[in-house]
Amino acid sequence: MNKKLYRSKKNRIIAGVCGGIGEYFNVDPTLIRLLWLLISVMSVGSGIIAYAIAWIIIPEEP
Repeated sequence: MNKKLYRSKKNRIIAGVCGGIGEYFNVDPTLIRLLWLLISVMSVGSGIIAYAIAWIIIPEEP
């Protein structure tokens, strides 16, 4: 099976990045969102920049 990383259309709150990562790794997207929030807070906002970059780079689910 050929898995590809996409931004989710079902599990999206802002752009579907965390939902897509959760679907790709077969993990609850809420856990990914919490980890991303923790990283953003601990790294003084660089997680927000990483999210914006992922939003641009990861294609939307067909």
